[in-house]
Amino acid sequence: MPTIIEVAALAGVSTATVSRVLSRPEQVSEETRLRVLAIVQSSGYTPNVAARSLRTLRAAKILLTVPDISNAFFATVIRGAEEAARDAGYSVVVGDTRHDPEVEDQYADMLSRREVDGLIFLGHRLPARLAPLLARKGTAAPIVNGCEYSADLGVPSVHIDNAAASADAIDHLIGLGHRSIGVVTGPEISPISRDRLAGAIAAAERAGLRDRLHIAVGDYSAGSAIDHTRDLIAQGVTAIFCFSDEMAMGALSAIGDAGLSCPGEISVIGFDDLPLARYFQPPLTTIAQPKGMIGRRTVELLVDILRGGDSTARQVTLDHTLIVRASTAAPRR
Repeated sequence: MPTIIEVAALAGVSTATVSRVLSRPEQVSEETRLRVLAIVQSSGYTPNVAARSLRTLRAAKILLTVPDISNAFFATVIRGAEEAARDAGYSVVVGDTRHDPEVEDQYADMLSRREVDGLIFLGHRLPARLAPLLARKGTAAPIVNGCEYSADLGVPSVHIDNAAASADAIDHLIGLGHRSIGVVTGPEISPISRDRLAGAIAAAERAGLRDRLHIAVGDYSAGSAIDHTRDLIAQGVTAIFCFSDEMAMGALSAIGDAGLSCPGEISVIGFDDLPLARYFQPPLTTIAQPKGMIGRRTVELLVDILRGGDSTARQVTLDHTLIVRASTAAPRR
């Protein structure tokens, strides 16, 4: 295995330049960078990450926490984050907090102990242990939020416009002719659930249908939607908008159990466009989020902070898309 000294000699540069190419490539000219990378690749040189961490106090690791790792939505977000981190010379440590504040704090301690260089959290709550760090450093703190945007957090974030996305779903149903619409939300504590509900209500109000919107509070799980769908059917709705594809799956199950058909008697819209959504029976109309891009952009924001970039709070809003499939149709007259 070649050493960094041998790589530097072959490239005609100093060992410090080789180190910068591998850790901070933006500081090296393109010509030099390409020459060094070619030697690294041809020689099979692998940096000693542990030794480099000791010298630079850089762990070369990013902590990414998710509130529920069993939720398929997060798998694509994590993949996008890992790809971006690898491109930037970092590895990703994934933590499953299970919506538990104590577990969130345990993971946050990894940042305080410098076991990781930065934190990306995909939940709605900033770990309490990080409040002093955020108060001291402000947006220069190596902390980024993904998915569940809330201005109160005071950290850079990557998300979609959840209110606008929800309004698109309701507008679609109203455009098909639905006038009695059920909405199964996420937990009331969730900022994205509140934003999505606000968007749904605004769309219904524009159409003069606010009093025909039937709202039930779920928890993003299929089970919660099954119970709520039974109640919404009894209230006479002709369409149901669920704030997650998993809940939409529960709604489809309850509709079938009631001896009804989708979309013949009740249309259903989900949210997230999970990989299996197109294979539901019927294929699910849903709001698609750029899940992989959310992961990638959160890492890019964090790496920019770690490299001393502009620390002004940045809120990145990505595009969403209404994907129309066979689970929505005009109501029967």
